[in-house]
Amino acid sequence: MDNDELAAAQAYVRLLEATRAALADPDDAPVYLPLLTSPMREADHALRSAGLTGNEDRLFALVRALQPSLSGSDR
Repeated sequence: MDNDELAAAQAYVRLLEATRAALADPDDAPVYLPLLTSPMREADHALRSAGLTGNEDRLFALVRALQPSLSGSDR
């Protein structure tokens, strides 16, 4: 995994974690959804820089390598 791919996988994980936190309480979600703008922008930029835009299979393989618990295999 090169540096751009690592940055893209990390940005995706941060976006996923921020999204989970924002949606944890449906009543508060509308208040927190605007906070996802920055992590979405970061992830989009990182995906473009790594050449992963539209290549979800590669991105998810990188994410699994970075953080295997996100694959669901720990259940």
